Amino acid sequence: MACLTIALFFFRFWRRTNDRLFLLFGAAFALLMVERIVLVSIDTSHEFAPYVYLCRLLAFALFIAGSADKNRKARS
Repeated sequence: MACLTIALFFFRFWRRTNDRLFLLFGAAFALLMVERIVLVSIDTSHEFAPYVYLCRLLAFALFIAGSADKNRKARS
């Protein structure tokens, strides 16, 4: 529930400012929300369980991409 709330805040800030950082952070938190829901809904002994963490990896990659994009724009 917290990830959904944070994602909605970032999406609202993105709509106000049109800054790509907020869009990427909102998408990352939405992915973290999906990852948590899937992780809770499947059994830990299920063979699919380790692949759920790829969603978390993608979310952290979005955090890094958003930060790098913001820092690159600031230097230009």
